[in-house]
Order: sequence, then structure tokens, then C-alpha cells
Amino acid sequence: MKVQNIFSKNALYQKFEVLKANRNKRYKYNEFFVEGVRNINEAIHNNWSIVSFLYSSQDKLSDWATNIIKQTQTEMNYELTSELLIELSSKEDSSELLAIVKMRQDNINQIKMGDCPLLAIFDRPSNKGNLGTMIRSCDALGVNGLIITGHSVDLYDPDVIASSMGSFFKVPVIRMTENSTLLSWVEDLRKSYPCLIIVGSSSHADKKLYEIDLTVPTIFLIGNETVGLNNNLTELSDIMTTIPMDVNSSATSFNVSCAATVMFYEAMRQRDK
Repeated sequence: MKVQNIFSKNALYQKFEVLKANRNKRYKYNEFFVEGVRNINEAIHNNWSIVSFLYSSQDKLSDWATNIIKQTQTEMNYELTSELLIELSSKEDSSELLAIVKMRQDNINQIKMGDCPLLAIFDRPSNKGNLGTMIRSCDALGVNGLIITGHSVDLYDPDVIASSMGSFFKVPVIRMTENSTLLSWVEDLRKSYPCLIIVGSSSHADKKLYEIDLTVPTIFLIGNETVGLNNNLTELSDIMTTIPMDVNSSATSFNVSCAATVMFYEAMRQRDK
């Protein structure tokens, strides 16, 4: 295991800083920053390539961190001063171990479809927490994969990864920036699954979520937080649905990740019968 010491904010340290803060630099290096026990455990468990571990050369590591470092193959690990590690950490109680992980190429074949796939398309997500939370809900409720379209928040942003609580490394999330690519993929899916239904969501739809048969292959279309689904996706849907709300509620809509969670749960509930 190769180890290098860092005692100042040198060029290597500055690279770690930009991996946290700069989207363009992340893609230049093809690496991203990971913090938190659960996230690091899940990255290793799901066979993501760990480039480096960062930890303090001055503090005693826990048995967990010591074993992770010993058992995980990396290109180079870095021992930092406690002060530098604390500055890099995003947590109030700073992490003892940070990781640099290699990005994966977008490949739709990462999604294991099975006989009755449940999929979701998130149109141009603009909030990091919403995207991370939706990934977590996909993991919890049996969604095979999540597609994100158009110009969106960075999938590899540390806030997205943190809010997924480890699910980022389990659920295939594929970026499709071009409409033509998305439509071609959906067309191929319809050929493979003739019973496939595509369900759009809108607070103005008449069809209630629980009135739709979700035991067949299903794609949920989930709109942008501010403007909803774009016209192309609305036209792509076979049916538009709404989640009924209490008639006395002062709320006019759900948070997008909350709405997605409700839809995923209803599909799981119907399929568990």
C-alpha cells in the first residue's frame, strides 16, 4: 500500500478541495469525493473503484477505518494533518476517513430489468437533496434504475451522495442528456415489454395513483421541481396520475422526492399482494 504525507495546502490538497467543490474538475479527473461510513462501505461492497483514502496521520483510527484501509486496494493513500482533514470534511464531527472514488461510465445495461421492471425518469433535477433522496427511495422500494435527463445537478456532487445514505452506490443512475437517446431507449423497452406502461405525474391529473395497475412493467415520469415534466415526456406518457391529498390541506403539491417515494411505494404495495 502506497502512502504519501500531506502537511500543507499543496497541489494535491487543492485537488481534493476541487473534487468536492467543482463539477468541471470532477469530470476532468473522472473522480469524486465520498464521506461517511455508510457511503464508503457501500462503495466498496458494490465494487466501485477506490482511488485513495484520506486520513489523519496524528489521530488513532478506529478498527473499522484500519480494516478498510488494509483490505481495500487503492492507487495511493494520503495521510494528512488533523487540521487539514477537518477542513476537508463536511461534517460537524469530522470524518476519520475520506475516499476518492472513480466515476463510472453511463451504461444503460447496468440496470437489471428482470421480468417486470420498475423504472423512474427524473426530468432535469435541480436540487441535490431531492436527487439523493430519490436515489435512496429507489433503493428502498425496489426501483431497478433511475434515469436523469437534460441539464441537471451533478450526479457526483457530495451533497447528492450524502443524501442518498449509501444508496448511490447500489442503484444504477444513468444520465441521458439527449431526448433522442431517451426516446430510442423507451422504444426498445416497449418492444421487450409489450405491457409496459409509462406513468406521468401531475397535481392536475384526474386518475388517482391507486387506480392504476402497477403490477406490469412500469416507468414513472417525475418532473422538474419548478416546471414539472417537459412536453416531450408528457406526450410520452400513457397515463397521467395524481396523488390524492387531504381536502382540508393547505399544501397544493408534494415535494418531488416525497411524491416519487409515494409512487414507488404504491407500486411495491401492489406487487406484494
